[in-house]
Amino acid sequence: MSKALRLSEKWFQRGLWLVALVFAGFLIGLGSTIVGDLPRVEATRSLEDFMDPAATAKAHADMKQAEQAERAATDALEQAQLKQKVAASDVSTARDSFNNWIATRKATERAEQDPEVISRTQALDTLQTRERQARAETERQQRRLLDAQQAQQGAQRDLTTLEEAAQSQYHEALRAQELRVFGYRLALTLPLLLVAGWLFKRHRQSRWWPFVWGFIFFALFAFFVELVPYLPSYGGYVRYIVGIVITALVGRWAIVALQNYLERQRAVEAQPDLQRRAELSYDTALARMAKGVCPGCERAVDLKNPGIDFCPHCGMGLFNHCGHCQTRKNAFSRFCHACGTAAEQGARSPKVEPDPVLTLPLATP
Repeated sequence: MSKALRLSEKWFQRGLWLVALVFAGFLIGLGSTIVGDLPRVEATRSLEDFMDPAATAKAHADMKQAEQAERAATDALEQAQLKQKVAASDVSTARDSFNNWIATRKATERAEQDPEVISRTQALDTLQTRERQARAETERQQRRLLDAQQAQQGAQRDLTTLEEAAQSQYHEALRAQELRVFGYRLALTLPLLLVAGWLFKRHRQSRWWPFVWGFIFFALFAFFVELVPYLPSYGGYVRYIVGIVITALVGRWAIVALQNYLERQRAVEAQPDLQRRAELSYDTALARMAKGVCPGCERAVDLKNPGIDFCPHCGMGLFNHCGHCQTRKNAFSRFCHACGTAAEQGARSPKVEPDPVLTLPLATP
């Protein structure tokens, strides 16, 4: 149909489509904000809401106490290990010094050094005793750390047991909440889709069509983007069943629409050529002929063949001759393209009346 429009009209049409898209964009933004806030209507539920409060509090307290004991035992163990390491280093150093001194003592065999031997031996024993005490402290802290870890594991097992017992109730409540939120989405988007269908059927070609199409785009986005992805699955059964139902409904509508269209076309093709041409608008006729189809029956016709003046399918006149210069021209043109002579009838009417040349009876298909 764009070939039948004036240049300025084309640009106005494009500008109005831009208006429709911008209008749809703002509506989509508003709708997305509203739909995004719908989950806030429901209180957020957690797993602990379905667990025994007293047992849960006790398990958390035990776990917290065990964690504190573990941290304290870890710090004490690090200190004990450090002391043990220092003590072991002192013993090793003293033993090496003592061994060296004993070797010197044997070499000299001096009797006055015997008390020194006893003193050094006692000092080494003292260091070894300190090392044993440090090792014992380390082992004690290791046992303390192990006890804290076991207590923490026990509290974690108790908490896990409580969580497992509450899992079923939590998931049921979560599914119920999701269904309610989905119901809110459905209650918001389904009426929009119904209104969009009504607007498409009744007002898509009205003077306010940019806003109509903008609302249609918004309703489609709200339904297929804001609603369909949140459709409960239940293992895929719900989505497949809904898909089957929607496909069946759309398919039935398409089949019925096709049959009704074919019935209307057969009824139109059975009418006289004069009546069919009177009911066909100028822009529609030019747009269909620009696509290489008959304006009456919409079947393909070789319009470039100069020998074809009538549709071979329905008999509608497609070309005639100018009454002034006899030039072959489009039968729906309001003026002759060769001499500019106006058609004898319908020059200013949006509905094109037949040329007198084509008023002869035509064979019905």
